[in-house]
Formats: sequence, structure tokens, C-alpha cells
Amino acid sequence: MKLPDWRPRLLAYVTAAAREPFVPGTHDCALFAAGAAEAQTGRDPAEGLRGTYSTLTEGLRRLGALGHADHVEMAAAHFAEVPASFAQVGDLAVVATDEGDALGVVQGEAVYVLQKSGIAMVPLTAAHRAFRVA
Repeated sequence: MKLPDWRPRLLAYVTAAAREPFVPGTHDCALFAAGAAEAQTGRDPAEGLRGTYSTLTEGLRRLGALGHADHVEMAAAHFAEVPASFAQVGDLAVVATDEGDALGVVQGEAVYVLQKSGIAMVPLTAAHRAFRVA
């Protein structure tokens, strides 16, 4: 269940995250999305994962050890999937990138996606999966 003040908490989280460099295991797309969910609900879906890897390949291995095929399936294990066109502010969305699927955070008609160069915004229409953060 979302916290009563989830909107300002989410805004503060995304604002702070935008200033952080991309670092696997500390600040990557899976942890960015999990942090957004935590800001809204108080529950961290990546608990036990943060700081346990230093490359994306190691991160996938860690996810596998936790029973998830990848970061998208970690989101699917914690949140109900909804059609991407029905995603609402704060939901998680999956967007294809040159490096593979990235998890992002829905902000209206756009999705915040963490990239190696920082946070980018892509149209929600680019999302091919979405998960309701509730």
C-alpha cells in the first residue's frame, strides 16, 4: 500500500537519484526502480541486493540466486503487471534500450529511465510492460 505522502517522497527520490552516477550494485536501473517503489511504499523490493555486486553480470547472478531471471522478473515478483498503456504515476515500466530492457518509473506520459549517462525521459508508449506499485 502506498504511503499517504508518496507523491512528494517519489519526487524527492527521483530528484536525488538524478544527481547520482550510474554504478552497478549501487545505482543501476533495477535499484533505481526499487528505490522509487520504496519511496512510495516503505518496502524495498531490492532488499538484500544493494551493494552485493559491482557489475551488471554479477547483478544478474545475484538476482538468479534470489530466484529471479532478471531485474524485470524481480519487479514482476513484487508487483502486479498491468498493460503499459494503463500505467500510472509511480508505476514501474520496462523500456527496451540498446543494452537490453531497463526498468523505469512512470511520470505521466513519460518514463524516467536511468542510463549510464544519467536519467532520461522516454515516452510511456515506448514501454512494453508495466507493474503497478501499490
